[in-house]
Amino acid sequence: MDDLFPQIPYFNQSSADAPRVRVGSIGVEVVERLPPTATGGAFSIIETTNQPGFGPPLHRHHETEIFRVLEGSYLYRIDERTFHASEGDLVVTPGNAVHAFRNITDRPARQLVMIVPGWDSLALFSELDAAFVDGVLDPALRNAWCRKWRCDLLGPPLGPEG
Repeated sequence: MDDLFPQIPYFNQSSADAPRVRVGSIGVEVVERLPPTATGGAFSIIETTNQPGFGPPLHRHHETEIFRVLEGSYLYRIDERTFHASEGDLVVTPGNAVHAFRNITDRPARQLVMIVPGWDSLALFSELDAAFVDGVLDPALRNAWCRKWRCDLLGPPLGPEG
C-alpha cells in the first residue's frame, strides 16, 4: 500500500515569489510550486502562464501531465483528439501521448500542472530557453535537450485551428 501513496519527505509551501523561468520564444512563464525533491520524485507541480496565441510545440515524453485551467481557455491536442478546455477544466495527458496546447484568448492564460513522475521544471525550461537562437530552436541544441530530457519534439506549436 505504501507504494501507491508515497510519503512526501517534508512540508513544502510555495510562496508568491517562488522560483520561475520564462521561455519567451514559446510565450510561457513557469513557476515551480512543488519540486520533485519534495515528493521523492513521485511528482512535481508547476504553474504556467501562457501568452495569447502561444503554447509548446507538438511533443511527447514519458511523464503524465495533469492540467487544471486556472484562467482563460486553451485548445488542446492529445494524440488525434483536438478539444477546448476552459477555467475549471481538468485535462490529463497520459505519458507518451503526442500533445500540445495553445492559449486561445486575447490575454494571458494560466494552468496548474502536476507532472508524474516529477521533473526539475526550472532546469528543463531554462535549458529549453537556452536552446533558442533568435527565436528559433537551434537543431544541435534541440537534439541535446531532447536526449537529456527524454522528450521528442514532433512539430510546431498548434495553429488557431489545431
